[in-house]
Parts: sequence; C-alpha cells; structure tokens
Amino acid sequence: MPITRSATKRLRADKKRQARNKNVQSKLKTLVKEFQALCDGKKLEDATRFLKTIYAQFDHAAAKKIIHRNVAARKKSRLQKQLLKAAKVG
Repeated sequence: MPITRSATKRLRADKKRQARNKNVQSKLKTLVKEFQALCDGKKLEDATRFLKTIYAQFDHAAAKKIIHRNVAARKKSRLQKQLLKAAKVG
C-alpha cells in the first residue's frame, strides 16, 4: 500500500494507463483475428484493404509506446506474408 500522496496518485495513474494499454492490445488482437478470417475465407481484396487499417493501428500503438516499434514491424511483416501466401494458394 502506498505511503505518500504522490505514490497513491502514481498508483491511480498506473491503473488508468494499464487499462488503456490493455484495451489497445485487445483491439490489435481482434483486428489480427479478423484479418486472418478474411485470408482463410479467400476474401483477398477485403483483406488487402483491411491490412492498411491494421498497419495504422500498429503504428499508432508503437508511437504511443504501448508496444515496441520492432514488435509492430514484425507483426506487420508477418501479416503481409500471410496475405501473400493466401494469394499464392488461392
């Protein structure tokens, strides 16, 4: 339990920030799952358009330091690979 007033405020701020970050991370996971469903369903045109939205969300999260920029780059790269693989197979 925090002793000082500043530590109490810090605890409150940390909880708010944690909730906000968790919300963004959850949103990213949901977007990735939706993209994978589009790729599996062979809706490649929709997936291509949706990929732009996902890129923007990953870049925004990286800019806000919710995720590391290298993590964002890696995830974006893997999604692009997945789209190209689905296009080849389809």
